[in-house]
Amino acid sequence: MPTQTTGYTDTHAASGLDAVFPPIDTWANQFRAYEILIDDPEFTSVCPKTGLPDFGRIAIRYMPRDLCLELKSLKQYLYTYRNLGIFQENIVNQVLDDVVRACDPIWAKVTGDFRPRGGISTVVTATHPRPEVSKGPSI
Repeated sequence: MPTQTTGYTDTHAASGLDAVFPPIDTWANQFRAYEILIDDPEFTSVCPKTGLPDFGRIAIRYMPRDLCLELKSLKQYLYTYRNLGIFQENIVNQVLDDVVRACDPIWAKVTGDFRPRGGISTVVTATHPRPEVSKGPSI
């Protein structure tokens, strides 16, 4: 059973997950078996508890199937996070889910490399297809 002394709640943990994000447009892929890397080195969001800004880099790497992500709409999508209170782990997983929903890639990987705040930085990676994970005993 986790012990919390920081005041973070399950409500904080779920913050931002119910946000309405703009659609990510796509265009028809003309080739096969190649990789695309999209890098946003100026990504920003907000801590849902403190309201302080979070800064980081979001990298979206994927192999397109039939569709590719259109960059202007992706940029508008990522701007939605700018003033959104959401945990960094949730950002990476939400971006991955929305990329997969938009273009159904053969595989995808989203990495969030968040700048230090209070001396601690965070790197979060989520992949598609998601690996099968069994729930083991709590540590």
